[in-house]
Amino acid sequence: MNWTGFWSLALTRSTYGARPPPKPNRPTFHSRSGSPLPQSTGPMPFPSATVDSGPWSGVGSPPRNCSSTVYQPLGDINLDIGDPNVAYTAETYERELDLETATVKVKYALGAVKFTREHFASNPHQVIVTRLSANVSGSLSFMVSLDSKLHHYSQVNDANRIIMEGSCPGERIPRKSDANENPKGIQFSAVLELRISDDAGAIKIVDGKKLKVEGTSWAVLLLAASSSFDGPFTKPSDSKKDPTSTSLDILNSIKNLSFSELYSYHLDNYQKLFHRVSLQLSKGSISIHKEQKLSLSSDTNIKSLDTGRTRVKGNVLQGREKIMLSTSTYTEEYNEDVISTAERVKSFKDDEDPSLVVLLFQYGRYLLISCSQAGTQPSNLQGIWSEDIEPAWDAAPHLNINLQMNYWPALSCNLRECQEPLFDYISSLAINGSKTARVDYEASGWVTHHDSDIWAKTSPDQGDPRWALWQMGGAWLCTHLWEHYTYTMDKDFLENKAYPLLEGCTFFLLDWLVEGHGGYLITNPSTSPEHHFIAPNGKLASVSYSTTMDMAIIREIFSSVISAAEVLGRTNDNLVEKVRKAQLRLYPTKISRDGSIMEWAQDFEDPEVRHRHLSHLFGLFPGHTITLEKTPDLCKAAAYSLYKRGEEGPGWSTAWKIACWARLHNSEHAYGMVKHLIILVDPDHEASFKGGLYSNLFAAHPPFQIDANFGFTAAIAEMLVQSTERDLYLLPALPHDKWASGCVKGLKARGNVTVNICWKEGKLHEANLWAENQNSHRRLHYNGTVSVVRFSVGTIYTFDGQLKCLKMCSLSKAAIS
Repeated sequence: MNWTGFWSLALTRSTYGARPPPKPNRPTFHSRSGSPLPQSTGPMPFPSATVDSGPWSGVGSPPRNCSSTVYQPLGDINLDIGDPNVAYTAETYERELDLETATVKVKYALGAVKFTREHFASNPHQVIVTRLSANVSGSLSFMVSLDSKLHHYSQVNDANRIIMEGSCPGERIPRKSDANENPKGIQFSAVLELRISDDAGAIKIVDGKKLKVEGTSWAVLLLAASSSFDGPFTKPSDSKKDPTSTSLDILNSIKNLSFSELYSYHLDNYQKLFHRVSLQLSKGSISIHKEQKLSLSSDTNIKSLDTGRTRVKGNVLQGREKIMLSTSTYTEEYNEDVISTAERVKSFKDDEDPSLVVLLFQYGRYLLISCSQAGTQPSNLQGIWSEDIEPAWDAAPHLNINLQMNYWPALSCNLRECQEPLFDYISSLAINGSKTARVDYEASGWVTHHDSDIWAKTSPDQGDPRWALWQMGGAWLCTHLWEHYTYTMDKDFLENKAYPLLEGCTFFLLDWLVEGHGGYLITNPSTSPEHHFIAPNGKLASVSYSTTMDMAIIREIFSSVISAAEVLGRTNDNLVEKVRKAQLRLYPTKISRDGSIMEWAQDFEDPEVRHRHLSHLFGLFPGHTITLEKTPDLCKAAAYSLYKRGEEGPGWSTAWKIACWARLHNSEHAYGMVKHLIILVDPDHEASFKGGLYSNLFAAHPPFQIDANFGFTAAIAEMLVQSTERDLYLLPALPHDKWASGCVKGLKARGNVTVNICWKEGKLHEANLWAENQNSHRRLHYNGTVSVVRFSVGTIYTFDGQLKCLKMCSLSKAAIS
């Protein structure tokens, strides 16, 4: 078989995400096109009377043209490898991602020579690192270059560096037009440094912009990239940042570090986060091993794998890709018995392999660590893995579920640091949102609508009001602030970061509420995100008043503000007094004639009962106003609402349904949705809004969106541990017959309580719990048994299956196995 390989790794910065995933997406270093757009242009004409008693279609598109800018890939590292006259041993091609180490390895053989490529993205040193090697000295040759779909220029600098400089369009370009036509936006730079072995090989310059390596034993590629983006309040034309100098400084700072040293720093930095949580699931009895290895491979041709656009000229080759969760090192021998990714996902409907659930759970944690660290931008629709110049929905942060879901696993799955970019982003939104509140609504505080971008856009888009006219985006984000405090008990964060943002949000909500029928406080106009109803006149409409989601989010914010004020000793503040009074008058959640939760204030007919959004169930999850203990009737109605919505829907909707069923302690339906998500999707024959997984375990909308991967991880945690500020539930939605035995360690509960649980034959065997920074009382729940526990800081409490405390020991002295 003759071949020539052309392999391209897209550029990723500030993450561990430099894995080349299979089609349809790959990791990228991104930049934003465009400049900051005007946040507001004048008050919007919202005639409340028209949406109080009809006509329901009286409010049209917001009179704006403030669409968000686009999240775009910076470019690619192109590797041209191989000789078309050399036979390639197709069955030796293997590619693997190890979640334990956040590294990718590619292996293949040409005759007797075995070649290896290793990749990782170093967060501590801000570089992508690639090592190419061969087991026979002097047998490695290739060509490397940099490329971009954006306006750019590249050249070799010195004997071993390629510099690519470019710019994003200064204004949003029309779809399908050439990005090179308007090169006036954010400037960017990528610098590639090439190192080769001392014993053999040479580097040559080709065409002034490529480097050719001949006859070496190994080579290391170091990629640093930067942009002139200097925050959402600095125009690109005003930025003083020099991305090329920044990139060169990064490379110069690591000139004395070897591949092994860079890898060691990377591993230490990554595993401090990843190793906090472990999970084992089994259908039968299991023993807990020190080493666990799960592998995932894709038995498909190299072209369709497209992990960073692997391309093969000539005959199609067969290869394997696997994702591994392993504490062991890579094996050097090729494994012929690896089951393909596609086959594992396909067979799940029959074998229901619990290890695939574990892998998908940890995959979500790996992805969040990879894309959201201090100094990065918050995760968006496709995240750093978006590959398109014109990505679906601009790969923007969407605030009516998607951005929030991306951060659902951060707290319960012990990755609290990963929320830092989100909180920085909320701070920026609050600044722009104060202008939007003042100009558009003549209100105090701040507001954000459903669609934003890197410039922290807060104004509504021009478009269908069912998605464009929604004032709760910022308020929903603010619920994450209070949640962060309840999990971490970080009073400094609450006082200096969270409370000021919550205050501003609350000021807007108080001004936005108006008195309606019966003296209730309502929102008017109001929409339920992306959904229509049938108005009394028989026509489709989307704008009414006091949708259930509006009121649920407001309840959550008001409750958070009151609780935060109590912690901070500010209960006598005028704002808190206003919130207490308003809280009692909020329009209530109602049950419709058919027994489901009403999505709108009136019992309108729903033209799409299986709609993807679960907006009216916000109070159940992620909110806390619909609970089994306090509102059993609403829980019954919520269950029927979930039944009406059905199982179909995009990946993120499926993940949301898992979490909602878990909150209802319904393990059967929660697991049913787990099974529904693990369905293989062919990217060449996908159906919109049907969900499922691609062969690389990325969740499908379709098209691809990253949110469901995060939502799934959070939902699995919700099945195993739930908590409020006073209660902690062990195994509340465990599917006993599917995961009969298992062990989870390191999950977090509110109150900064760490939870380790083991169960056997579907029953709790043992639980270890400890609080890290505050003494507290908790009601511990399991299978109808309740035990009141007083946690003392630094003490580990061990409970049996009847919640009897077996022993207590000091955290500093204990060895948690």
